[in-house]
Amino acid sequence: MLKVWGRVNSVNVKKVLWMLDEIGIPYDRVDAGMEHGVVNEPHYRAMNPTGRIPTIEDDGFVLWESNSILRYLAMKHDSALYPAGPAARASADRWMDWQLSTLGPAERNLFWGMVRTPADKRDMAVVMAAAKAAGECWTGLDTHIARSGGPFIDGAAMTIADIVVGCYARRWFGDEVRVEGMPHLPALSNWYAAVGERPGFARWVAVAMT
Repeated sequence: MLKVWGRVNSVNVKKVLWMLDEIGIPYDRVDAGMEHGVVNEPHYRAMNPTGRIPTIEDDGFVLWESNSILRYLAMKHDSALYPAGPAARASADRWMDWQLSTLGPAERNLFWGMVRTPADKRDMAVVMAAAKAAGECWTGLDTHIARSGGPFIDGAAMTIADIVVGCYARRWFGDEVRVEGMPHLPALSNWYAAVGERPGFARWVAVAMT
């Protein structure tokens, strides 16, 4: 049986758990990271030298990096969430890469400042700068979705890019991180409502952020 290491409040673990709900395969999950430890133990570092989460083991094959895990699961289980056509697949890949290279770094201090930092210790200048940077990222995606016609990132068909970016959108739209001046983005809001209807989103992503 597939095994997943990672705590459920990790945005990157949420991607994998949502994907597993989409493709409907059984798995075992082991809490790892932060208060659960495990990630610095020798057996874990032997699997994943970065000491990060998630990590999966599938029939003896070990893989880490959440976006790579989603690609692997989709290909192994022949999921339509990872399109076969080169152009459609490349488009899904670019949004997943965008999450890693652009969106994630931009919004990190917004999430950490508002969710994982006590109110009396927040540096609101840093938080507001992150909200501005993240808002610029989301504005670009809003424009793209409006042009593609939605309801998903690349049009009518959902892909693994919607899972990856949708996990981060939960942060943007969450009451836990709302600060003054965040832009209203109608196409993005409609897309978020569409991904929010997925059972895997409701189970793993829509829950309170911690």
